[in-house]
Amino acid sequence: MRLYAVVAAGGFRRYATYRVATFAGVFTNTVFGFIMAYTYTALWDERPHLGGYDLSQAVTYVWLGQALLMTCAMMGGGFEDELVERIRTGDIAVDLYRPADLQLWWLAGDLGRAAFHLLGRGIVPMVLGAFAFELALPADPLTWLAFLLAVALGVVVSFAIRFLVALSAFWLMDGAGAAQMAMLAGMFFSGLLLPLNLFPGVLGEVARALPWSSLLQVPADVFLGKHTGWDLAGAYAFQAGWALALLATGRLLQGVATRRVVVQGG
Repeated sequence: MRLYAVVAAGGFRRYATYRVATFAGVFTNTVFGFIMAYTYTALWDERPHLGGYDLSQAVTYVWLGQALLMTCAMMGGGFEDELVERIRTGDIAVDLYRPADLQLWWLAGDLGRAAFHLLGRGIVPMVLGAFAFELALPADPLTWLAFLLAVALGVVVSFAIRFLVALSAFWLMDGAGAAQMAMLAGMFFSGLLLPLNLFPGVLGEVARALPWSSLLQVPADVFLGKHTGWDLAGAYAFQAGWALALLATGRLLQGVATRRVVVQGG
């Protein structure tokens, strides 16, 4: 476990070196946060309590989305492009022969990346949003802790999805198409564009049942106090269930790919 802790710390330091990119990202998240916040304000003025949120909660949802956009990699980004390239070039064979688990290695690095983005690109836009708008910030410290746990589970679910996308390159030889599809699904089904509570009928039920809802919708509802008691436990179980299922699928495909590499190498 010490090895993976070092890898996670290395992932944090790696992204911390790109200071100009971080500043640009904070600026972009803040600008889009203001655009979305004013759009939501206009919408909620016409339809108060839309989706079960009041105006303050709706605007808070916007800034949570900007804070978690890169943390949970809703539009992709992170390790998957590098992993796809290593698969395409054959360098993945070296990784598979290393005395370290491939999935855990990339997961550790992605956790470090997520931690940096939460601190480096998440806090500042949220603080600026709090100065400009009346946000529904929790008064109970336990709610903040519950939110952070939901975010951590969301990051794991996000990693598991992107790991599967990257592994598709073993069979497709180019993960660009799968990555584009995952990006569109992440934007739409995470609740980044609109809260999933606003989706009507069967579409809303399906959207809330898909793993992408773990990236934003579930953490945001935990932050806004929509999940408490056993309902909170159910939200965690939903996220953990998807994380375990997707990680297990990734491990299965990793094993198939490893045997393929060994056979070809032999």
